[in-house]
Amino acid sequence: MNQEYIIPNAWSIIEKGWRPEFVKSSESLFSIGNGAMGQRANFEETYTGDTFQGSYVAGVYYPDKTKVGWWKNGYPEYFAKVLNAPNFIGIDVFIDGEALDLATYDQVHHYKQELNMKEGWLERSFNIELTDDKEIAIKTRRFLSLDKDELGVINYSITAVKGDMRISFQPYIDAGITNEDSNWDDAFWEVEELTSKDHQAFIRSRTNKTNFYVCTYMQSELYKDGEHVQYADPFDQNDTVIRHKVATQLEEGETATLLKYAGYTSSLNHEHFELMDAAKAAISHAVNKGYQQLLQDQIDAWADIWAMADITIEGDLKAQQGIRFNIFQLNQTYLGKDARLNIGPKGFTGEKYGGSTYWDTEAYCIPFYMATKDQHVARNLLTYRYEQLDKAIENAEKLGFSNGAALYPMVTMNGEESHNEWEITFEEIHRNGAMVFAIYNYVRYTGDYDYIPEMGLEVMIAIARFWHQRSTYSSRVDKYMILGVTGPNEYENNVNNNWYTNYIAKWCIEQCVEHIKKVKSGHEDDYHRVIGLTSLTDGEISSWLEVAHNMYMPYDKELGIYLQQDGFLDKELIPVSELKAVHRPINQKWSWDRILRSCYIKQADVLQGFYFFEDHFSKEQLEKHFDFYEPLTVHESSLSPCVHSIQAAKLDRMDQAYEFYLRTSRLDLDDYNKEVEEGCHITSMAGTWMSIVEGFGGFKIVNDMPSFETRLPKQWKSFSFKINFRDQILTVNVSDSATTVQLQGYQSQDIILNGKKLTLEPLAVNA
Repeated sequence: MNQEYIIPNAWSIIEKGWRPEFVKSSESLFSIGNGAMGQRANFEETYTGDTFQGSYVAGVYYPDKTKVGWWKNGYPEYFAKVLNAPNFIGIDVFIDGEALDLATYDQVHHYKQELNMKEGWLERSFNIELTDDKEIAIKTRRFLSLDKDELGVINYSITAVKGDMRISFQPYIDAGITNEDSNWDDAFWEVEELTSKDHQAFIRSRTNKTNFYVCTYMQSELYKDGEHVQYADPFDQNDTVIRHKVATQLEEGETATLLKYAGYTSSLNHEHFELMDAAKAAISHAVNKGYQQLLQDQIDAWADIWAMADITIEGDLKAQQGIRFNIFQLNQTYLGKDARLNIGPKGFTGEKYGGSTYWDTEAYCIPFYMATKDQHVARNLLTYRYEQLDKAIENAEKLGFSNGAALYPMVTMNGEESHNEWEITFEEIHRNGAMVFAIYNYVRYTGDYDYIPEMGLEVMIAIARFWHQRSTYSSRVDKYMILGVTGPNEYENNVNNNWYTNYIAKWCIEQCVEHIKKVKSGHEDDYHRVIGLTSLTDGEISSWLEVAHNMYMPYDKELGIYLQQDGFLDKELIPVSELKAVHRPINQKWSWDRILRSCYIKQADVLQGFYFFEDHFSKEQLEKHFDFYEPLTVHESSLSPCVHSIQAAKLDRMDQAYEFYLRTSRLDLDDYNKEVEEGCHITSMAGTWMSIVEGFGGFKIVNDMPSFETRLPKQWKSFSFKINFRDQILTVNVSDSATTVQLQGYQSQDIILNGKKLTLEPLAVNA
């Protein structure tokens, strides 16, 4: 049974009724962020029940020493931990001297939590019967400013519903925090300075080893029934906490409101000795604007995002809520402002997986950001990898590769590999292919070929060198093989000739050679610069092509399919439909040995290749491979349902496509994988967008033109989305009667719509 307690709503994530068993799940689902920082939806007041405290600053991490049973050559020295940052949301509340703690009350009424995605704020409200003659109503609203991304705002109100009472607020900032996933219980932070004066408080902290500096700050204001109340400034502090104390008397019907401005300034953006001044400037900005204007700025900023990114679905409320939740979380995680940042798999919603960057960014996220923002955002993501090329070369050297061969990391914060499971770190090398595919995808979409000579070609050469060296010549079959790998299906380790890996390796080499020729003929200065940097020779290129043209591809003639790996047909092929429910999910119910020997596939593997390279294969080939592999797929990766939804739509299997779409869009909302309390699956959320735009919208680039082959799920009356294609906006609306495409821009645009070539004029609508 899925965890279905979220109320369907087009623009909000809502839960009603106080249920402590869902607190940790809600802390993930109701998380907020602004691209520069984020936090789980922890309560401001004390909560002694089961909770997972989490606040995060983008780009700040700790290199936690690797913990393994025995060391292996080439192992990463550390696992990069997304750091749980100092807590700035805390507001302890006392009613007549008694601490407010939801875990201690039996009479909690009208509990409601809402994450308003349209306007970008989180709100909680509830009533508590303290005694027979005393009752309070609590309402809190907070947001992380998109306009001023170092600022968080909290509005915490208490109303005396019944009886008179004394209310005490104790807003605090706390730097004495830890990570739940620490390997050795090391201290990740050192507190360097605490300061409190004039209702303001500051704690400057430094990360051990990496020496990031963060100033956590706060200032509070008290209001009674909307009128500002002056108060003294008593405070307590210890080595890690500063706590202010604010109190007032309420008569029945009166409301006390604490307005708290708080946030972080970090050494990513300021000199460490300027952090406190930067924090004071953020406070001054907040006070001068005031709560209502800051809230309006937040609403306006989100309106700008939604004007381009929104997907509307008519007739299916859960589907509509699902896609907006995914789009909202992606924008909370990454806005494209800073090329030093990337898209972590949990974003700002949890600590699991560590690192800020996986191959998910290149394979799944870049299309979303290209289409819903502009090409500069996607270029920043590619630049991130280019700036880390030297580290990728170092990673390959540690594994014995030479001559500038590069292996991009599976998990990283700064370009160094920081994943420490051997079957992933050493063997899941297909990630290198995603780097080249992202470059190819970016150029065909944006038309920005200049990226290739400026940055991309150096990356492709280093990756081609890796594939050339990683291949092994087999005299038995007179072919080149890639041995001892893990493909996208992580339920098979150390296999030979994973088809997807071999195919993308061959393709990467051929792409590289093609672009070497193009750059040589069209960008002569860049060509000579790159050749000088890489010492590339014609002889080396010839040796690459020898490997690419003779790459072994496992294939079964009788079945007419490419094999996931050499030994796949030796397995007992029992479809997932015959697995008893008690065995699911197998990653929680089976031993790893049993999983590795089984035929079960975690996510698209061969079908990942058919997704990336759809134009290389016929629809009939896709159908044959889909029919063979999908029934063996358990979809226990968050990246799995979206690829299968797109391909089911291409095969006109709309019921199956819709089922997969609903699963990917509500993966976290309905907690399909029984793990949402650890955080949301941020990078796979881009796959939800792809399921609609590339699946039901049939969007792809054909002959340098946008092409749409639209299909409408029977559960929907219509759907619409926008594409920013080369700085012109295409709005696609699909209903059961027609598909229309509208162009907003400055010049005509050729498109292909359901097989017919059309020329759109700006603001013209074509059926």
